[in-house]
Amino acid sequence: MSTASQAITRDELLAALRDLPPLPSLVLELVESLGQEGLSAERFATKISQDQALAAKTLRLANSSFYGRGRRVGSVAEAIGVLGLRTVRGVVTAAGLAGSFRRPADFDHNAFWRHSLASALSAQALANELGRDDADLAFTVGLLHDIGRLALASAFAPAYAEVERWRREQDCPADDAERAVLGIDHAEVGGLIAGHWNFSPAIVDAIREHHAPPATAGLTLTGVAHVADAIAHALGLAGDGDEAVPDLALPTWAACGLDDAACQRVFAHTEAQFEAICEALLH
Repeated sequence: MSTASQAITRDELLAALRDLPPLPSLVLELVESLGQEGLSAERFATKISQDQALAAKTLRLANSSFYGRGRRVGSVAEAIGVLGLRTVRGVVTAAGLAGSFRRPADFDHNAFWRHSLASALSAQALANELGRDDADLAFTVGLLHDIGRLALASAFAPAYAEVERWRREQDCPADDAERAVLGIDHAEVGGLIAGHWNFSPAIVDAIREHHAPPATAGLTLTGVAHVADAIAHALGLAGDGDEAVPDLALPTWAACGLDDAACQRVFAHTEAQFEAICEALLH
């Protein structure tokens, strides 16, 4: 198999970006609201209620064994009361994204979203553990960090099937296989997609650089995404038999300054919510 045998040209990539399905307007509004104070729970409850699929997933999570309070939640407004607006925003964003892409053949859609949700919860838990004020943003970046993989598998299915074959044969990380076969990797493509959707520069940068965070004095949002991705892989929640932990940038890990007890809290927080959220969103 020759290197870059299915290389994607820039024109092909730009055409694929133009053909991406538009995100639901509610998802765009929720992502744009990240970091804003004084969100109107009532306004979002009304909007979510107008989308039957999103409303059903929100109610399913609110009534799950993890969040359930012994009485049946029957409205989105009640669900927001149980879950909190921040959790509902994350859930609706995840559900809207998952429903916006077709399911490519020869691609484990379920494992992809399980890893994405595990990374989102890990990023949120890490941000909270470190006392950061961007836990919502961290959740969203964790959720979106691999969106380039899904886009490549959707838009260039035969070529991406070759990426998967290369990865298995060479026993190498997915991004190495992508560069070898396609001439580009999912992180770069994900950054382009986030820019195409007019997401904030912080989200774009974190997605584009999540495998190679810049060496900085403090822990950036990109660094949070990088560490959360590794934690999610280490916990093995995706259900992928080939799952492997990517290389961790040691300066970024050191910037977290987590001791064993803090690590265990992050792991426990991620695992505690994980199955309830997957059950609500992926079934």
